[in-house]
Amino acid sequence: MVRGRGRGGRVRWGAVGAGVLVAVGLLAVPGARAADGVSTGGGVVHLANLPKPEGLHSDAAYNSDLAFTGDYAVGGNYDGFVVYDISDPEDPQVVSEVLCPGGQGDVSVSGDLLYFSVDYPRAGTECGAASVPTTDPEGFEGIRIFDISDKANPQYVAAVATDCGSHTNTLVPGKDGEHEYVYVSSYSPSERFPNCLPPHDKISIIEVPLADPAAAAVVNRPELFPDGGHRRTTGCHDITVYPERDIAAAACLGDGLLLDTSDPADPRVVDRVQDPNFAFWHSATFTNDARNVVFTDELGGGAAATCTEEIGPERGADAVYSLDLGGASPELGFRSYYKLPRHQTETENCVAHNGSLIPVPGQDFFVQSWYQGGVSVIDLTDPDRPVEIGHFDRGPWKTDTLSTAGSWSAYYYRGHVYSSDIQRGLDVLKLTDPRLSEAENVRMDEFNPQSQPSFPSPR
Repeated sequence: MVRGRGRGGRVRWGAVGAGVLVAVGLLAVPGARAADGVSTGGGVVHLANLPKPEGLHSDAAYNSDLAFTGDYAVGGNYDGFVVYDISDPEDPQVVSEVLCPGGQGDVSVSGDLLYFSVDYPRAGTECGAASVPTTDPEGFEGIRIFDISDKANPQYVAAVATDCGSHTNTLVPGKDGEHEYVYVSSYSPSERFPNCLPPHDKISIIEVPLADPAAAAVVNRPELFPDGGHRRTTGCHDITVYPERDIAAAACLGDGLLLDTSDPADPRVVDRVQDPNFAFWHSATFTNDARNVVFTDELGGGAAATCTEEIGPERGADAVYSLDLGGASPELGFRSYYKLPRHQTETENCVAHNGSLIPVPGQDFFVQSWYQGGVSVIDLTDPDRPVEIGHFDRGPWKTDTLSTAGSWSAYYYRGHVYSSDIQRGLDVLKLTDPRLSEAENVRMDEFNPQSQPSFPSPR
């Protein structure tokens, strides 16, 4: 989501029985629409919806990103975060909610730690601090750290201020097992903002000593665009790392980057691409074999109706790039675009947004949010011809006016898709397409979509 000014983790894999698929709720008939306006197709079943809790329920308290640990999901919100018990996906429950305003509310989890992005300046680091103008040099923006060992009672640990705040954050494991790193992305500097002065061609890297997370501090501010980058590039929006392969894909407004993260505290740029059809490089996801990477274009900043016939199929879309890691100089090569195939109304904000791979070993399936365009299930096996194989769509939040709503993030975790709807809360989806059934054999202990794990090799 674009603002006026201005996330990783450890994963263990294990095999479980495939189990029996149970169809609950609306059966997935292509184009079927229930009485509540929900439309599904291609083997997508809507299991449950859990509305935003009372303290985070206003229209201005947008639900944002998701992270997962064990039987829990953590949902970010512009006014704080929610811990959900998802042990029964058909009946998710709110375990706790933390009121902690700061805008964006991007989240990453690591063991007992939660990293939370603050992108609107506050009078202090504490959760109750009042908002202050961006021109206030004492205003705090950056990362708040919480201890979530007791899911019912999260505890505030520390805060780390970063230049231009934190629009998003990405967790990067350390090599020594004693530290981890948080890549902090932010953008849109101004001479009027004392804590966000131009040129802002960098990210901030926070080092967290696991034995003493309260001592977390910024250890590097690498310049990713020493030549300034594209004229629209004033920082990065989001970074996805693939720790096992020591690479990252950075979506940086006017530029897409490939990074070498062999030294997590000092990433370096190895390739850069631009695209005249991309208005706003927003996020990225690698295929499991890292042969391809999907970048998204958030045309209109998430607030516009861009899934229309007039906008067309190549703007506000995904772009698939091949990735050659075999040479001395890795390179990104354009392959194709993918756009939501159903036109949306003029009152529905709709554009490419956050998603993740569905862990089918040896295959490339992807689930992705499109705000009020809903959720797509995409077959990326042929990178030159990606195609939708399933969808979930709630229809307009309001039929008479364009307003911000819809699925912010849609991620596959432990056999289900969890969608963070900006206004309607948490949706849980079941995928019954037999091509995806092997994904149910993959169980994660922890999942941060922007710290991408690898899948097991095909049996």
